[in-house]
Amino acid sequence: MKRFLFGAVLALSQAGAAMAADADIDPRRFGWFSGDWQLTVGASGFFAPDYEGDDKLSFNIVPLISLGKAGPEARFTSRNDNISFALIDEGQFRAGPTGKIIFGRDAGDSGDLGGLDEVKFGAEIGAFAEYYPTDWLRVRGELRHGIRSHHGVVGDVTADAFVDVAETLRVSAGPRLSFASADYMDAYYGISPSESAASGLPGYDPGSGIKSAGAGGAVTWKATDRITSSIFGEYARLVGDAADSPLVRERGSENQFTFGVSSTYRFDFAIP
Repeated sequence: MKRFLFGAVLALSQAGAAMAADADIDPRRFGWFSGDWQLTVGASGFFAPDYEGDDKLSFNIVPLISLGKAGPEARFTSRNDNISFALIDEGQFRAGPTGKIIFGRDAGDSGDLGGLDEVKFGAEIGAFAEYYPTDWLRVRGELRHGIRSHHGVVGDVTADAFVDVAETLRVSAGPRLSFASADYMDAYYGISPSESAASGLPGYDPGSGIKSAGAGGAVTWKATDRITSSIFGEYARLVGDAADSPLVRERGSENQFTFGVSSTYRFDFAIP
């Protein structure tokens, strides 16, 4: 699976480079797409819970991909941003489709999941919007619907204040909030009668609502004009029906920690 993800990142990188090198594009083939664009690709390696609600950490690698029109101001980006495409880009406000890769979850990942239904590998597709109320603060929201992994809706709202402590060094931090529909909560925190019999956990039928709240921060280093690297840490506390799940109360923890590093490369290209 990791080979597939890095293959996709490499393919996007090659596509961006090819577009940047192509000076013979027929301008009649493009309308709204004309202008300067930026394609950012990379990866993030981090330690995080084996599953939502777990009290143990494991190492993960995920791709980072972002595509949008180049603007006059440097944009803030976060490792929390999922794969996105800015159809609307007005500098202070950006919006468009977004997607997230969802890794499967089963008893092979953790003994805590024995007897519970598998969560299949899939994706979440939806939309994002972000706004800069000041030149040092970004607020972003995402709303996504599950494909294959679950059939619910999940949303994330983040706010990040950022300051450049040196020409190439930026520090950022802010609050995080996540909410989900009943279908999502059932896939990750619910326990049906058959699952209860197989796992030994009490049956549980969660509803929709806020599932976690927390905060995160990062230190970002701009190694070159195109290469950016960062170290980051996140804390989320499960709340509501997510925290009340027997899977969390008896085998996991309400406290969820994530920390790691990331690196990205930016391709600049123009479409006449």
